[in-house]
Amino acid sequence: FGWAHTQTLFSSQKPKFFFTVKETPPLTEPAFHPGPLIPRRGRLKRSSMAFLLMSVTVLHLVTLAMLFIATMEKSWWTLGDIQNTDLWHRCTYDNSSGAWLCASMGENEWLQSVQALMVLSVILSSISFIVFLGQLFTMSKGGLFYFTGLCQLFAGLAAFAAVLIYTFQKSEILRDDAELEKGRFGYCFILAWVCVPLLLVSGALYVHLRKRA
Repeated sequence: FGWAHTQTLFSSQKPKFFFTVKETPPLTEPAFHPGPLIPRRGRLKRSSMAFLLMSVTVLHLVTLAMLFIATMEKSWWTLGDIQNTDLWHRCTYDNSSGAWLCASMGENEWLQSVQALMVLSVILSSISFIVFLGQLFTMSKGGLFYFTGLCQLFAGLAAFAAVLIYTFQKSEILRDDAELEKGRFGYCFILAWVCVPLLLVSGALYVHLRKRA
């Protein structure tokens, strides 16, 4: 009886363990209300057009300044420190007085053609820049700068024709064998050549440029 009663007693009193699991509330993210999203491609396109617009403006101003210097300064043909010739005057250094003595260039059809073409180039480039500034404030969004680009392209063609004539007709323009043998092209002539591709490139950029705002 003792062993059986003891076994029954222990078997009937089984320990009971209760486990309670406390549920934690789910984490909630802070409320976020995004504003209107601008596509990345659109932002990049807008910034690239703004950069192109600024670059074209700076290029136009630099080219116009170089073109004006090439037209007005006195160094299309030079003999060093002795004589300088431009489109308008021939200046010779006077040793006795230590000053430059300038005289007007003689009448020459080739020279007059070069003068007219360079002045026309300056005028067209100036008109192009003024029209461009006006279009920035008056033209509707999405408009193209066709007139500005065409003026700049014609300015480049006029400058190209001028330097081309001066290159091949310098003997008729200068009419001085000693000056031709000892002289060389001056920096204004080089500036005029540099202006030609700059004018053409800026004109092509204006044609493809579109107003975005």
